[in-house]
Amino acid sequence: MSIICPVILCGGSGTRLWPLSRELYPKQFMELGTDTLFARTLKRVKALGDQLGTFFIVCNAEHRFFVAGIMQELDIKGAIILEPEAKNTAPAIALAALAAKDAYKNNAVEPLLLILPSDHDIEPIEHFLQAVQSACLGAEADKIMTFGITPTRPETGFGYIKHNKILTLENNDTSNQSTQLPIYTVEKFVEKPQLTKAEEFLKSGAYTWNSGMFLVKPSVYLTELEKYSPQIKTCCQQAWSKHTQDTDFIRIDKELFSQTPAQSIDYAIMEHTKLACVLPIALKWSDLGSWQSFYETSPHDDNKNAIIGDVVIDNVTGCYLHSSQRLIAASGIKDLAVIDTADAVLVIDLKQSQEVKTLYNKLKAAKRNEIFAHTKVYRPWGHYSVLAVAERFQVKSIVVNPQACLSLQLHHHRAEHWVVVRGTAKIILDDKELLLCENQSTYIPVGVKHSLQNPGMIPLEIIEIQSGAYLGEDDIVRFEDIYGRNK
Repeated sequence: MSIICPVILCGGSGTRLWPLSRELYPKQFMELGTDTLFARTLKRVKALGDQLGTFFIVCNAEHRFFVAGIMQELDIKGAIILEPEAKNTAPAIALAALAAKDAYKNNAVEPLLLILPSDHDIEPIEHFLQAVQSACLGAEADKIMTFGITPTRPETGFGYIKHNKILTLENNDTSNQSTQLPIYTVEKFVEKPQLTKAEEFLKSGAYTWNSGMFLVKPSVYLTELEKYSPQIKTCCQQAWSKHTQDTDFIRIDKELFSQTPAQSIDYAIMEHTKLACVLPIALKWSDLGSWQSFYETSPHDDNKNAIIGDVVIDNVTGCYLHSSQRLIAASGIKDLAVIDTADAVLVIDLKQSQEVKTLYNKLKAAKRNEIFAHTKVYRPWGHYSVLAVAERFQVKSIVVNPQACLSLQLHHHRAEHWVVVRGTAKIILDDKELLLCENQSTYIPVGVKHSLQNPGMIPLEIIEIQSGAYLGEDDIVRFEDIYGRNK
């Protein structure tokens, strides 16, 4: 029985899903019902049971506490590898392969890496698990297995894989011979096609959608990477050799990793290697890369509307209406997406939903804060919500988890007033220590070292009023931090 190590890639930014997805809160960590997409991905592979080896999660430093928190909730332990900067999928997988190689260097059997994006929607899980089991046969034979999704429509938003002949491999595992799915050699990878080409691909039956999911031995991946993209292999290997352990996280050498070319696994390896094989699977799959895809995967009413949250409609057809906080009232519209958040509303033609990225880039060029974070921002100690903002003041609601503590810090440009609403606050002000209860308050002048701790067993809630010439989150000088943050 193969040992399968999940490699979950969490580096995506989800710009086409603004305003729900933000740079500090990308789509894989968005709350969708009771789960995030990242949590669903973990649960999906957790169903492999006894075959599971070590989990390897690759993400950036800004999202590390999202990852650690969700893994803790699901009782999953693993290696969380922090990329100093986003370099696309080929380097990210290389880091996971190097980590797996080290972790299993004393094992007689080399594990298989099940490489998965963190933000896909897949149903039913049973079909996915069967495909993974079938793909083990090819991966154990030193092939690079990829999973092709049987197309159901002439889709122009996905890449395609053209398969060739069926690969014949000896199967010594008698337990799953009856359920073994066919494996094909890959003839070629095709970029996102025009509609006429997509219609030809669908009619031919020889093409599958490129899902971006793979199964491969670490040694095979690294060997092929060295053969076809040697600079990526060298840079990643050098950066990995200098890695350090920081509590739950593995940090890669920033300077060495910065020299790594940014390339996808398709460009770096799959379009060149002779080891590529594809296993076509028929299941409900979406990369959830646009509001159109969210609309398609959501339940619909009798008028083909997908409705999430507090929404009232009249004479509305074929729309996706998503309310996060406020009421959406709509009348006489069709084929639109309307997404409401606390600080932004998006209205767009569903068929043009890929164009959200253009809007996003305009907002980024204007340095609008709405692309970076929501008004509610999660931190390792809890979260805060922005209640009001003006030129020289800002009001926040801050919730500190039981036994959690903010860093010892100071601000050069702002003063703060804290009012305890619920719970007990232990506060450090330079060399003084205060213990405040409900309805008590304190003042932190500009330049004074301070920290906030919740010594109690219930969440601590405070109102923070900031005043000063500059109120940006980068006006923080940290001296001590139990979470290892330096900014």
